[in-house]
Amino acid sequence: MPETLTAEASFALSAKVVTTVSRTASRHVLEFEKPLARLEQQIQELEALQEAKKIDYSAEVRQLRTNYTNLLRKTYDNLSAWETVQVARHPQRPLFRDYVEMICREFRELHGDRHFAEDHAIQCGLAKIGGHKVMLIGHHKGKDTKEKIKCFFGLAHPEGYRKALRCMKIAEKFRLPVVTLIDTAGAYPGIGAEERGQAESIARNMMEMSRLKTPIVTVITGEGGSGGALGIGVGDRVAMMQYAWYSVISPEGCSGILWKGAENAQDAAEALKLTSKHLRELGVIDSVVTEPLGGAHRDPHTAGHSLEQFLAKTIRELKRVKIDILVDRRYEKFRNLGMYAEKVSRAIKSA
Repeated sequence: MPETLTAEASFALSAKVVTTVSRTASRHVLEFEKPLARLEQQIQELEALQEAKKIDYSAEVRQLRTNYTNLLRKTYDNLSAWETVQVARHPQRPLFRDYVEMICREFRELHGDRHFAEDHAIQCGLAKIGGHKVMLIGHHKGKDTKEKIKCFFGLAHPEGYRKALRCMKIAEKFRLPVVTLIDTAGAYPGIGAEERGQAESIARNMMEMSRLKTPIVTVITGEGGSGGALGIGVGDRVAMMQYAWYSVISPEGCSGILWKGAENAQDAAEALKLTSKHLRELGVIDSVVTEPLGGAHRDPHTAGHSLEQFLAKTIRELKRVKIDILVDRRYEKFRNLGMYAEKVSRAIKSA
């Protein structure tokens, strides 16, 4: 996080944050954000009163803005794991198509798995990011109700993972780096998906990605749930947006198994160590992409810029490595994933 700001810089940041209030009046407010919403309301009311009565309340407004920025920073510096999950699911958080518009100079979408159907939950295409030509693949949840239903809320079917693999093979053929943006609660759990080989398609993708002869960069931008994420999640560099989550199971799913209900999801989130901070410490991910103050839903363009800078830098670094070495490193990376300790008994040592 940034160091302590000067008074002038703090006020400038406050002004930047609060000037978005009028444009985001309809923003969904999370439970822990309610004190922030009350301050926003006070600022709006005081500014309206100043305009109506032509009385100078600039000092009071300035103080409220400073209070707002300080509270926003304090709140997001101390998010619990469950609060981080809520931020990752925020309705106004940028989705795959938003990032395409923000970070891609060009994007030409590719469709179909050449076996069964087009899956809109996983979208693929040729793109240019930071001057690099890439194959971009990602989960898309959909904006409105109609699009969400079309995309199955980002829950991909086997044909989605097979389409992704087809596009990865194209990238390998033409020596294009692969970039995957993960944002899914998991793979689609329906009967049809299972009948068409959901588990097999995810497993095959993981195997093929582990030996794909082209650089792969993976970023969890929102939710990273279980096999649904792993199906496009094997890469030379695996990163997370600051307020994303990545886990073998959702907090609600874990709570349902352990406590027979979703009421203990908050406890499950803490136990799962699913935040970017925890996973960076455990060595599960390589990097954390910093989000703007208050999360990507407050300032999508700054979040997009951070992601673009990270991708451009990482792709440039990976391109410098010989492909055979890159594949060997990728294989070893996932073979040695996680932190553990082995204790050999004295009996075995003396044998």
